[in-house]
Amino acid sequence: MTPLTKTTHKPTFSKYEIFIITLLAILQFSVILDFMVLSPLGYILLPILNIQPSQFGLVVSAYAFSAGASGLLAAGFADRYDRKKMLLFFYLGFIIGTALCAIAPSYNLLLAARIVTGLFGGVIGSISSAIITDLFTMQVRGRVMGFVQTAFAASQILGLPIGIILAQQFSWHSPFWMISGISIIIWVVIYRYLKPITEHLKIKSERNPFEHLYKTISQPTYLRGFLATTLLATGGFMMMPFGSVFSTHNLKIAKENLPLLFGITGVFSIIFGPLIGKWSDKIGKFKTFTIGSFISITMVAIFTNLGPTPLTLVIFLNVILFVGISSRMISSSALLTAIPKPQDRGAFMSINAAVQQISGGIAASVAGMIVVQSKTGELQNYPRLGLVVIGSMVITMVLMYNLNKQIAINNTFTSDQTKSSEADMEAKAII
Repeated sequence: MTPLTKTTHKPTFSKYEIFIITLLAILQFSVILDFMVLSPLGYILLPILNIQPSQFGLVVSAYAFSAGASGLLAAGFADRYDRKKMLLFFYLGFIIGTALCAIAPSYNLLLAARIVTGLFGGVIGSISSAIITDLFTMQVRGRVMGFVQTAFAASQILGLPIGIILAQQFSWHSPFWMISGISIIIWVVIYRYLKPITEHLKIKSERNPFEHLYKTISQPTYLRGFLATTLLATGGFMMMPFGSVFSTHNLKIAKENLPLLFGITGVFSIIFGPLIGKWSDKIGKFKTFTIGSFISITMVAIFTNLGPTPLTLVIFLNVILFVGISSRMISSSALLTAIPKPQDRGAFMSINAAVQQISGGIAASVAGMIVVQSKTGELQNYPRLGLVVIGSMVITMVLMYNLNKQIAINNTFTSDQTKSSEADMEAKAII
């Protein structure tokens, strides 16, 4: 990367860099919202479509599996085109898929629409990550990820309550119409104002797309990163789809209070997101990840074993849980961007996103088999699901520790090579 295309050690970002960060955050908001909106609609869709929790889990996992498949197919081509053009193409497909969800009249057609949405939506996150890695140095990447990941919280504070209200006032189709409308505006902004991102194309590669895919998958360090991503996806995909059902039936939270629950949680997540990103740059990505993991493990153990609970206590526990989850997401996302070489970034991010989606789909399906809904509507075996999530978090901590060590070794080696090269150039100049 040339100095003109990548940020340096400076306290503030330029106006265009702020625009990119904001645009990617809003973009992620629309994509994450498309997935997140299914969680609060769970208690509505189960009786309306006359489906079981396992079938609802399939709706969630269908998106994930198709997103994973498209991510793998796109990986070989990810570093061969302008990132802007790739983003426009896949985001347009995502908009079409979301519109199909909005008009789906039955369970089977909704399932098909989720597959279409996943085929395109699953690649968008990897393209965004590649853009961030291309344009921002590792020293500020935690801050960037912190802001972009606030989209996760914003989808709660704005999207989830609005989605529930729209579904209650009109129909369960209306939230998808809302997402489609927002996404069309974002697509136009990307088309008009985002500059081409082509610096990676200057690095010549003789590999064909399938060879590029194979070489990326077969890298040992990359494989460890993919394995860590596999387990990182477990928690969210296992617990989140059943969040509203567990809250209403097990915790006895009134349906009309769900927007308040998700909204307050979202406010605090938005506040803490940028702070977590800043802390991860200051104290280290892995340290932030470890702290977030311990918080998450503790809160999952408490939350999944709750019975009828006052709304204020549920909100308090939910806020702490999502602070822990945000700490893991932001720090791990920033840490994983340090793994691939410049010529492999697009492919690595695409495969990583595919692995995340596929493992998430498997996790959602497994969760649907573990959790059983009783005749009274309560979810059973939720504590058992919590134990599975905790186990995955513990293993992930070990994997991330090893990855962090490997990244440190690679950075030291690269730094030494750079110093050696500079010394050779100076010696030649003297001669």
